[in-house]
Amino acid sequence: MMERWAFFALAASLGLIQLHIRFEILFGIAAILWLVIVIREKQWPVVPAFFWPLLALAAWTLVSTAFSPDIVHSLGEDKQMVLFLVVPITMRLARRERATSVANVIVAVGALSAFIGIVQFAALGYDNLNNRPPGMLGHYMTYSGVLMLVVCVATARTVFRGREWIWPAVAVPALLVALVMSQSRNAWAGAALAICTLLILKNWRWLIAVPVTAVVVLAFAPDSIRERAMSSFDPNDSTRRDRFAMIESGKLMIADHPLLGVGPNMVPDAYLKKYKTPEAVDPPDNPGSTRAHLHNVPVQLAAERGLPALFAWLAFVVIAIRDLYGYMRRGTVTALAASGLAAMVAMLTAGLFEHNFGDSEFLILFLGIITLPFAAASGLQRPPASTHEHVR
Repeated sequence: MMERWAFFALAASLGLIQLHIRFEILFGIAAILWLVIVIREKQWPVVPAFFWPLLALAAWTLVSTAFSPDIVHSLGEDKQMVLFLVVPITMRLARRERATSVANVIVAVGALSAFIGIVQFAALGYDNLNNRPPGMLGHYMTYSGVLMLVVCVATARTVFRGREWIWPAVAVPALLVALVMSQSRNAWAGAALAICTLLILKNWRWLIAVPVTAVVVLAFAPDSIRERAMSSFDPNDSTRRDRFAMIESGKLMIADHPLLGVGPNMVPDAYLKKYKTPEAVDPPDNPGSTRAHLHNVPVQLAAERGLPALFAWLAFVVIAIRDLYGYMRRGTVTALAASGLAAMVAMLTAGLFEHNFGDSEFLILFLGIITLPFAAASGLQRPPASTHEHVR
């Protein structure tokens, strides 16, 4: 009974995180019940191999904090490391068929979240760069990143789920429309490359659908959407220029602090005091402003916590992709493994332009999605055809 309630709390938290409805409480309940189960069973939690580099990243973050110029301020960033626990929790509570149920919950709630964003864009005035649809998440960047992840899950289940593809396929158009309306180019790029990856894994000939879909979307999209898409290729676009400037600032921070970084949560302070470059483009209404982060995951991690943190993160990426692809090749949990691979591609692509790994809502959903295939395959030993199909 305890395990069932823990599973319900976990599934609800990974779904409702998209609507920001008490997901912290639900995740906390799942974590407490999981801990009780672990203590009762007297066994070390089973985790995927990629969890160990995450632990190394967390450990080095604490080391960097210990040498931060403002330890208390840095500790505010460190609490996010607790979210890494979603990996062992999902691994234990979402085993076998339950992993597919969690994926179903994520897609179902994602479709509702997409509908909310579409209504905001079409009827509530969230239709320009200064006022973009935030869904229920409070910020359009978080909303677009979460939508991007759900697109990965829904598309993977549509492409690889066999006879059970219909209902996820119904959600995909709404998710894509909401993502387009978010006007977040990093999420567009992440979703596009993730979908291309899924199509290549299934049948490379299906790639023809990508440019055809893009042309149709641009043909019927509002002018603001088309202009936003074309600005991606404009070298004079102010946000593009500022992102390049922030990378240069990050390089300077890394050169001065290669081992420990400037300290967790200290990039905004260091940026203004020393590392803002002449090429930086300030918002017209806020000249001289700082930057909350450097809009690039690897640069942010290295600048904030040092090169060892970057190496730990890269090890996490390599190991996760290796093992997810391994499940894809073996055909053990194909659709879930494809979801995880797509989420990795999307995170890496969008993460070149946005520090999505530092967004709590994005991070917990991302880690949950990439853990699901490992949980589904937990205990399986060359499953028979019927079981193979059931957990795909």
